[in-house]
Amino acid sequence: MKSVDLFKMRRSRYELTHKLAISETELEKLIGEVLLQMPSAFNMQSARVVILLGEKHHALWKITRDALRAIVPAEQFEPTAQKINAFDAAYGTILYLEDEDTIKQMQEKFAAYAGNFPTWAQQANGMLQLAVWTALAEAGVGASLQHYNPLIDEQVKKEFNLPASWKLVAQMPFGTFTGKDGDKPYIPLSERLRIEK
Repeated sequence: MKSVDLFKMRRSRYELTHKLAISETELEKLIGEVLLQMPSAFNMQSARVVILLGEKHHALWKITRDALRAIVPAEQFEPTAQKINAFDAAYGTILYLEDEDTIKQMQEKFAAYAGNFPTWAQQANGMLQLAVWTALAEAGVGASLQHYNPLIDEQVKKEFNLPASWKLVAQMPFGTFTGKDGDKPYIPLSERLRIEK
């Protein structure tokens, strides 16, 4: 299968169940292999990944639900609760993080490029997210990408005993997709792609 066909398989899938098309061992191996192969500027390797399963997965979405309840007016909270409950119903969640100590070390080592390392780290993390998402899709696992940081950052670090230097970037609930893919609108390539000769 061509890589572009794999990219087409990757979609935001929200209707997820607490089932998995592969074993937890296969899941860990798959994500670990993707993490090892991802490029990063100066081979920085600042990306970190935490896979939450079982009660740890549910704990993340309780943290998120509670944090949102504190800021969303009560009369408007039901749609928010339904969305969080859908993520909680999935099999697990992947946390994507950046080790800020690693970034600082690279800034010190290559001072001429110091200002670029935070941006390069985010770019590498984005590549990692896409690669994992695509690999999951190929394995028959549905997923979506969420961003409840920085709202939940401190509670997540405390709950999962994460190093202080690990900064949360994104959350990816995953499981068996039970819905149907809808049409995806595209801005015409003529407005997004140019070739200059």
